[in-house]
Order: sequence, then structure tokens, then C-alpha cells
Amino acid sequence: MYIIAGLGNPGRQYENTRHNIGFDVIEVLAEREAIAVREIKHRAVIGKGMIEGQKCILAKPQTFMNLSGESIRLLLDYYKADETERLIVISDDVSLDVGQIRIRKKGSAGGHNGLKNIIANLGHENFIRIRVGVGEKPPECDLVDYVLGHFTACERKTMDEAAVRAADAIRAVIAKGPDAAMNEFNGKAV
Repeated sequence: MYIIAGLGNPGRQYENTRHNIGFDVIEVLAEREAIAVREIKHRAVIGKGMIEGQKCILAKPQTFMNLSGESIRLLLDYYKADETERLIVISDDVSLDVGQIRIRKKGSAGGHNGLKNIIANLGHENFIRIRVGVGEKPPECDLVDYVLGHFTACERKTMDEAAVRAADAIRAVIAKGPDAAMNEFNGKAV
């Protein structure tokens, strides 16, 4: 069983913000795979289904970004999923160009508070993550304001395409493994 968790913040005021790209990817994947993500369980909104012949839980933690690990820990414990092989986390990344995707099997939080909390709750950095670039913040802008801000119309189009590519990347991780998915998706621009 795979736990696929898209990071974001609950509530209308956070919809379509840079920080919520993880939620956007879950919505794209859910639509493509006909998985209803509506059930509230384990401090998340979840949906159960099959992707590439594997049982999957799609999750949007409702703990707010900085406490995402609490919900993910509950999901892993309940479904007995292997957190190093069967957990896939989707998050935003200000170090990547808008729409760029990077898949990793392990690594640091890179300053991302949601990933920091997941690492703290797991006790290690060894889980698959798909980072979706939201672009570097302008020098005059506060980081929090930037990630909680909305995309420009041009960026939104790029991010919609990136969400589709990230969903494809998740399917590739499940079907072919993370190494093959990294070779296919890392470093390629939208």
C-alpha cells in the first residue's frame, strides 16, 4: 500500500497558493485515477483506490503545513505502510524554477517546514518526495508571504501543467520505481 500525501494548508484562503501545490497534485491524480478524496480520517482528507495496480491512499493533511508529519505518522501507523518505500510526499520548493519537478528518495527538508515536521515525526529523512518548483521569492518579499501568495496567470498555467507532470511522476514511481522516475522527470523543464 502506498501513502501519497500532498502538502498544503486547509481552507479557502489558501487555495491556489504556492504552498498548496501538493494539494493540487493530489486533486489531479485523484481525478485521473477516479479516486474520491472526501473521507476525513487521520487528520487528513483521504481517498482510497488503485494506481498502476497498487493500493493507494491519497491524502491531504488538514493539520496545516507545519504539522503535516502528525497526520502522515497516523496514516503510516494505521495502514502499516513502509515509510521508506511506500510513502510519497508532494511539496512546493522555492529553490526550483516554476513548474520544475524533482524526485528524491531521501534528503533534508531544505528549509521546508512541512518536510521538517515529517522528518521529525518519522525520525529519519528516508522517504520519497516529489518537489514542485514555485520559483524563488523576490528579494523584497517575505518568504511566508511569497509561499502563501497566489500565482500569476502565466505561472498558474505552468503550475497546472506541472501538477499533471507530478501526477505522471507519481505513477512512474509506483510502476517503475523511484530511480527510473528520477531519470525520467528530474531536471526537465515544463
